[in-house]
Amino acid sequence: MKSTVLVGVQWGDEGKGKIIDVLTEGVDVVVRYQGGNNAGHTVEIGSNKYVLHLVPSGIFRPNALCIIGNGVVVDPKALVKEIKELEQSGINFTGRLEVSTRCHLIFKYHSLMDGLRDKNQKIGTTKRGIGPAYADKAARRGIRALEMLDLKRFEERFRNEVDFYNKIFSSHDAELIDANAEWKELADAAIFLKPYITDTVLTINKMAKAKKNILFEGAQGMLLDVDYGTYPFVTSSNTTSGGACTGSGLSPKYIDSVVGVMKAYCTRVGEGPFPTELFGDEGEKLRASGREYGATTGRPRRCGWFDAVSARYSCMINGIDKLAITKLDVLDGYKTLKICNAYNVNGKIVSDMPSDTADIAVAVPVYEEYPGWDTPTSEACSFSDLPENAKKYLQKIAALVESDIGIISVGPNRRQTFVVN
Repeated sequence: MKSTVLVGVQWGDEGKGKIIDVLTEGVDVVVRYQGGNNAGHTVEIGSNKYVLHLVPSGIFRPNALCIIGNGVVVDPKALVKEIKELEQSGINFTGRLEVSTRCHLIFKYHSLMDGLRDKNQKIGTTKRGIGPAYADKAARRGIRALEMLDLKRFEERFRNEVDFYNKIFSSHDAELIDANAEWKELADAAIFLKPYITDTVLTINKMAKAKKNILFEGAQGMLLDVDYGTYPFVTSSNTTSGGACTGSGLSPKYIDSVVGVMKAYCTRVGEGPFPTELFGDEGEKLRASGREYGATTGRPRRCGWFDAVSARYSCMINGIDKLAITKLDVLDGYKTLKICNAYNVNGKIVSDMPSDTADIAVAVPVYEEYPGWDTPTSEACSFSDLPENAKKYLQKIAALVESDIGIISVGPNRRQTFVVN
């Protein structure tokens, strides 16, 4: 492995954190390239469970350098809190974390604006300020991490933005920002983070030229991509493999492979169309079996059968070389499994993902049924250990999305993962 991009194939929550942790065993650098602290990567090592929001998952490998790339929007106070909590757990950050000078920052006014906008157009946002921070970036009024290196400059920029946003909040009779109280916390955060802030574009390119093993990790999933997802029910950044280059500063010529992570079924959090969603007892059974609750927000995830239409579209756009399929064990005990391989959209059968979200919203899944298995899979250590029907199910979904299986996960722990040759 040289430079590898790992992406989520579905609507996020596919188990990227765990797969990243497994892949980082022989990696020199792990780069987070998009999103913010609205995503959570869960990693279980032995009896310990960790949830990461901004820090790359390679932090659990003592020899890996972790980089928060320029495509990430960073809440300074949230990052300080996460670093301190990990340090208390025994994680060493000395010389192991870099934050791009070009990262745009999230402030309280972004979170308040998030909530204000969601009242008028319900997207299902986490209200962490991600969208408004990216909006400020596009509007060329954002504040970048490099400004934290000069407290006087940082304070002036921050107070100007508070004045701008308070006028908006005042006109909507909404909560106003206490600039003095917020600045005190931000100044402390800036001082704490100063040693980590550097031009990571130079670091990443230096590592690539030295032929170091680099792993790029995204947050959310491809179907939440601002360009290719179920717009407007998406996140505000590019979650695809292409986003790894714009979000890190590394040329595409250095990317050697793309690994796509997907569950053996489907989940989605928040608003937006979800053709294979299960309701009532069926949906609750899958949610309970898979412990489907958001790592960051705790929100219950919507659950459904595997959707090959959307997954095939995602694999095509991302150029998936290998699939990492997670949570196979959750399907243990089902007598029958269903796979959606086409949509009925207003009486027309389509096998390709519609670009119009309105069409996806009315799509009725066309299912094919497959026999389940009674034998538990959680102790399997190789593909040959799996029940015969589990093998056939995996081979079928891989064929439908036109990609090869590389990794299978049969439980939350690091050891419950194996490579498929």
